[in-house]
Amino acid sequence: MVGTLGSPRTGAIDARARAPFGWAPLVVLFIVGLVDRIEYNLLSGVLPDIQKEWGFSDTAAGSIPTAAALAAAVVALPAGFLADRFSRTRIIAVVVFFWAVATLGSGLATGFMMFYLMRVFLAAAENIDNPAAGSLLADYYPPVSRAKAYGLTRVTTYLGGVGTLLGGVLADVFSWRTAFLIMVIPGLLTAVLVWFLREPRRGELDRLVADADADPNADPDAGPREAAVPKAAEPKAPFWWQFRQVMSIPTLLFVCVGLSFLTLGLAGIFFWLPTLMVRGFGVGVGAAGSLSGLITIAGTLTGTLVGSWLGRKWHGTRKGGRLLAGGGGITAGSLVLAAALAMDSIAGLAVLVLVACSLMSIAIPNMTACLADVVPAAARGLGFAVLQLLITAGGAFGSLIVGIASDQLGSLLSGMYVLVIPMVIGGLVTLGARASFERDARKVLEAARTDA
Repeated sequence: MVGTLGSPRTGAIDARARAPFGWAPLVVLFIVGLVDRIEYNLLSGVLPDIQKEWGFSDTAAGSIPTAAALAAAVVALPAGFLADRFSRTRIIAVVVFFWAVATLGSGLATGFMMFYLMRVFLAAAENIDNPAAGSLLADYYPPVSRAKAYGLTRVTTYLGGVGTLLGGVLADVFSWRTAFLIMVIPGLLTAVLVWFLREPRRGELDRLVADADADPNADPDAGPREAAVPKAAEPKAPFWWQFRQVMSIPTLLFVCVGLSFLTLGLAGIFFWLPTLMVRGFGVGVGAAGSLSGLITIAGTLTGTLVGSWLGRKWHGTRKGGRLLAGGGGITAGSLVLAAALAMDSIAGLAVLVLVACSLMSIAIPNMTACLADVVPAAARGLGFAVLQLLITAGGAFGSLIVGIASDQLGSLLSGMYVLVIPMVIGGLVTLGARASFERDARKVLEAARTDA
């Protein structure tokens, strides 16, 4: 059955509209990301009870996120390949269904090994849907509103911290298994919701936007243009040829490498931040976790909203405007974070970390929107897969680097400072992408106009 959510209200696509397919697709994909992240973060809230039941070590517990990240990295590129060749809405719906199965398996696990495998399976499944979702957003929303669309879907990564709170509460009131069993229900409902999403024609919106830009004086009373009749499907390029094509886009490489460095730093520093509060400032474990979580959520929401506004305001008015906003935010935020770690009071630390988190989160809506602008529609799934691969790899080892440096240097704070350096480098690298952005984005629109 063809999905109906996200169909143009008039039956035609208005290339000048901010949301030619409406905002329903964005709401659905936001729900997908939020449900996934809440489920993923349940583990940290129920971990003490699980360890008590099965008696495994902290090393074994800490290896779960690492193993999950490695599994996710393995499937990233194949997921991009699938997203460029099959229905993206169907891919996401099926993957979300299997999330629910993995969540059910986690709640019914009879031993640690079964539970471990379910968590790794879940991480791999979630990475399959990311390229498809990134590609879909670019076909639902034009460049003028992409920063908003990508910002709202990416911010779910941080809002999912609610899962830690939810898991702890449900474990206290009922049991740790209840937390996972309850999350099966929203998982199944989300899968059904995605199933009814309309699959937009790849690159159709790019072609219409390119035509509108080429004829800015077109009669506005003529109404929106009817979608072109789909041409016969052309054979897809071989995977490695398409991979080389994607990797030859300078802006994509700059953005992916820059965000990988940023994720490396953020994953390591924010993983250890509650511990720093406990060891360095004498804050209780519960208070440290709550304060760190609140800072992350508030800072990310603030930065994402500001970033969406800046991206919309600067896109097309400044050279690489969105990259200027995102890269500038990463660089400035990294320097503020370095100052925060030097504070000798918990209040000073909290305030400056909040400011740093807000500045760096400006990049969340802008970097992914830029990626959609410079990768051709037929290869966007693979483009987002490359981004997901590098972000996942960076996030997998951040906490480990801080731990090793802390042991070697005898100071957790010194270990955290080590990661400030790659974060600053990441900001500068993304700023460097401004040199190639306009050229790469223009190639995509020109190719779309030629294919129309």
